[in-house]
Amino acid sequence: MRNQMNIQIVVPLTPIVKKLIMINVGIWFFLTIIAEQFIVPSGFFSKYFGLVPGMVVEKFFVWQISTYMFLHAASISHILFNMLLLWWLGSELEQRWGSRFFLLYYVVCGVGSGIIYLIGVTFYQLVMGPTLAWASPVVGASGAIFGLLLAYGIIFGDRIVYFFMLFPMPAKYFVMILGGIEFITLLNSKAGSDSNVATLCHLGGIIVGYLFLYFWTRWSIGRRGKEGRPANRRGLKLVVNNETLEDKGPKFWN
Repeated sequence: MRNQMNIQIVVPLTPIVKKLIMINVGIWFFLTIIAEQFIVPSGFFSKYFGLVPGMVVEKFFVWQISTYMFLHAASISHILFNMLLLWWLGSELEQRWGSRFFLLYYVVCGVGSGIIYLIGVTFYQLVMGPTLAWASPVVGASGAIFGLLLAYGIIFGDRIVYFFMLFPMPAKYFVMILGGIEFITLLNSKAGSDSNVATLCHLGGIIVGYLFLYFWTRWSIGRRGKEGRPANRRGLKLVVNNETLEDKGPKFWN
């Protein structure tokens, strides 16, 4: 009799990912859906806690570069897709990295993408003239999510994913295609004035995620070298040997 083994891949819900989803959904439901419908004017929280470049530069609302990533539009599709990606991507990354490093990476990508968006829109405003993006709030966790996507493509680069749920390809190429689409979209837009999607913020998450992992890798290798361990810096690649890890924390190899 032939034995058959069924393999089922289950994406876990890790502690930090679970808390982030609860925070995002709670803020969306109680502030955006309930409070803005019955207590305060519509768009109130987006105006003061979303990322509005003009208010950050002119009124020093600097907290917006961090609070914007916890707000979402009233449309359920916005928060639904962001939270699904946070679950699918974030849970595996948190399992590999550990909760502390994962949370640090997530926050750095979210805040960093907001800063890049702020700098980009401010530069456009000063050089090219007024743009709608200067006074329009940007909300959502997409910048941080794109940072997770970049890390997923690095760590699980050979894993097969389905583009448009139809075309199988390695995750690293999937990430490259999405990054290319975002870049082309940015070139065809006018600092966000032609679209409600903050494409620059998405690209910012990818850029910040890559820079963070790159410099964290160099710092980690340098620290190991000072502790008497081999520190070969030649051919440094952002590849994570997680398939054989038993301990927590990101481990990089050349």
